[in-house]
Amino acid sequence: MADTKPTPRSPCEIDASLNDGRLVCLRTIRPSDEARIRDGIAQMSDRSRYLRFFSAFRSPPDSVVKRLSAVDGHDHIGWGAILLDGADNPPIAAAHAIRSDTDPAMGELAVAVLDEYQGLGVARMLIAAVLGDCQAEDLCRLEMQVLGENRAAIKLLLALGAQQTASHGSVVAYGLDVAATLTRLRDATQPPGLATVMAQI
Repeated sequence: MADTKPTPRSPCEIDASLNDGRLVCLRTIRPSDEARIRDGIAQMSDRSRYLRFFSAFRSPPDSVVKRLSAVDGHDHIGWGAILLDGADNPPIAAAHAIRSDTDPAMGELAVAVLDEYQGLGVARMLIAAVLGDCQAEDLCRLEMQVLGENRAAIKLLLALGAQQTASHGSVVAYGLDVAATLTRLRDATQPPGLATVMAQI
């Protein structure tokens, strides 16, 4: 039988501005980004790390880093943001969509932003980039699981039109329709950098 696995897409990059004017480069994550991913997770505060991974680890396990770097652009879509006005272009945020093993039209969304850069628009810009690729790869609906205490994430999801789909103890699941969310993002006026991203996806 012929191998029908899609050819990996070429790396993409988009330069945009945060709400405070600092420049960032949004780009597709590559398997070679393991060190950046490990460093980015290590730079998160203990609370932000717990809210993202539901775990108190301080140094990310190798299995987590390898999973987050295993981006193929089809079953695992990932975009990261790096700061352009820093000497070492440090990673500041990332968003991933991973296709379900049981339903090829469904996927799981996850987003992480370093504390210093939260509230500056980078999460929305990364989600827009990820959703643009999801639409191209026939990922039609995404679910994001968040802790009920993560009010900032829930506020963002509701602003994007997400609907609560389940609740399991302290974890709440929200569903996003990819096409509807992209339409909502195209119509949004904030953050300012979002228009730059939407024009290039």
